[in-house]
Amino acid sequence: QVHLVESGGGLVQAGGSLRLSCIASGRTFSNYAMGWFRQAPGKERERVAAINWNGRSTDYADSVKARFTISRDNAKNTVYLQMDNLKPDDTAVYYCASGYGTSWYDGFDHWGQGIQVTVST
Repeated sequence: QVHLVESGGGLVQAGGSLRLSCIASGRTFSNYAMGWFRQAPGKERERVAAINWNGRSTDYADSVKARFTISRDNAKNTVYLQMDNLKPDDTAVYYCASGYGTSWYDGFDHWGQGIQVTVST
């Protein structure tokens, strides 16, 4: 059974930074793409960032490009989301997700519980 646990969320002022972490267990982490999604109140869940199995290819939503960086450490079964220059619009519950296959093009089939990120003005 795949288990994903997020950490690192919290409250930060606009312009500040946070780093989210997600530790995965239950299957061979390095065989799968990983992603970060978010959902704000009243809005649909959106994919924020994704990374392929070996970390050599990444993809970002336009709203976070040049501010967020996704990375992974396959030796630690962990994926990270470095969030810089945060804005109030980044306030949401952030979810870690594990892919069906090696690329995010395959979609995502397992999700973490989510962690709150709140950006104040």
